[in-house]
Amino acid sequence: MGAPPKPDVPVITPQELAEADGILFGFPTRFGMMAAQMKAFFDATGGLWREQSLAGKPAGIFFSTGTQGGGQETTPLTAITQLTHHGMVFVPVGYTFGAKLFGMDQVQGGSPYGAGTFAADGSRWPSEVELQHAFHQGKYFAGIAKKLKGSA
Repeated sequence: MGAPPKPDVPVITPQELAEADGILFGFPTRFGMMAAQMKAFFDATGGLWREQSLAGKPAGIFFSTGTQGGGQETTPLTAITQLTHHGMVFVPVGYTFGAKLFGMDQVQGGSPYGAGTFAADGSRWPSEVELQHAFHQGKYFAGIAKKLKGSA
């Protein structure tokens, strides 16, 4: 909420979502659900919903939380409602990342719903395993999106 602007980071408009073959949404968690800024972004997609511009497009989710109990599963579960109303096809990463998702030797975020990290107060950077999970999710998602586009 108090993060400084990041002028070097590109910003997409809700209307540009219709141009994508698939969309991986990433956002921080506030009280177990997407941050208000992301919810406002989804709220601005009413015209796309009316035209069904996102229907049938694959979508996935990745996220960060401040603490271990801060919403690594509730955040994607509550975000799926946005995708459902648009008729998007939710593509979870599941347990395709393998045994690394079950590691107990270090703190790590993520779930079968998507890659994740624990950001704490913003001072913690994603671990190597969390980055690998995110990379795996992106590659897995791209493969599904390509299959869906090829069958259309």
